[in-house]
Amino acid sequence: MNSAICYRLFAITVLLTIAVSLSGCGTLARKPDVTTTRGRVAKGVNAVLASARLPETDKPSHDRVWRPNISVLPFGEIHSDRVHLHNIRDTRYRTEEDCDVRHFDQVIRLDDIQTVDFIVVPFKSTPSLAHTMISFGMASGQHIAFSVEARMEKGEQYTPIDGSLNTYELIWVVATERDAIGLRTAIRGDDVYLYRTKAQPEQARQVFLAAVTRVNQIERQPEFYHTLTNNCTTNIVDMINQLRPGTIQEDIRLVLPGHSDKLLYDQGLIIANGPFDQVRQASRINLAANLNFGSPTFSQAIRGNIQ
Repeated sequence: MNSAICYRLFAITVLLTIAVSLSGCGTLARKPDVTTTRGRVAKGVNAVLASARLPETDKPSHDRVWRPNISVLPFGEIHSDRVHLHNIRDTRYRTEEDCDVRHFDQVIRLDDIQTVDFIVVPFKSTPSLAHTMISFGMASGQHIAFSVEARMEKGEQYTPIDGSLNTYELIWVVATERDAIGLRTAIRGDDVYLYRTKAQPEQARQVFLAAVTRVNQIERQPEFYHTLTNNCTTNIVDMINQLRPGTIQEDIRLVLPGHSDKLLYDQGLIIANGPFDQVRQASRINLAANLNFGSPTFSQAIRGNIQ
């Protein structure tokens, strides 16, 4: 069996696996690069979907009746030494539907940005799949998370197949960690793993500026989510590799992002003292996150036992 057929069969397997999961992460619709592992898988999935002849939305739009906690788009004003971030989300959750959605603005001096962390949230039913985020640490101890997600309308439910058919728009959520992480640990009951990357402060600032630039692109021009070809993980990978080509190498674990933390470990991009299983166990933050849910010291508490 030649490699093209193998990749198509694998693409079908991935799509069917995703279809049984209950949640997902956002992607942008664009033509895949079929020279990469990710592109070949996407090509196979797109062929399957095309044969199904399911309807697609014509154009993405910001003008819909959105779920409350994703109804407001963030954006940033970039200056030489600072960024004025607008609409940073800091929602107080009682349940996912019963919540007080809050936003605030903040001026962040670039010199204050010290770190960037990588966060993995495996899907409960299919842990080989996952949502991923990045979070920037300030000299003050504050952390702000950036999360690429499907933007849902009121009453809309996520399905992976719909996510491959231009059903959802994409949103970059900018939020406090007690919102973005607390929603997943305390409300959804997901496992969450947080890893410190080896990025130096100057590199973290470059990634931060690239993330704000991408946030602004989405705020100006709506784009579609796509389940495989450009999701939460590929958005992060593409952004990093645009800054420094080849930093994160092509690997099948970019298609199965539940293993993306092992990929970064193998490529020497996260701080690790010991074998991966030990590092991963120390990086699970659920206990501290649940004990400190909603606390103003949430970000400090969840890092208490991380290497």
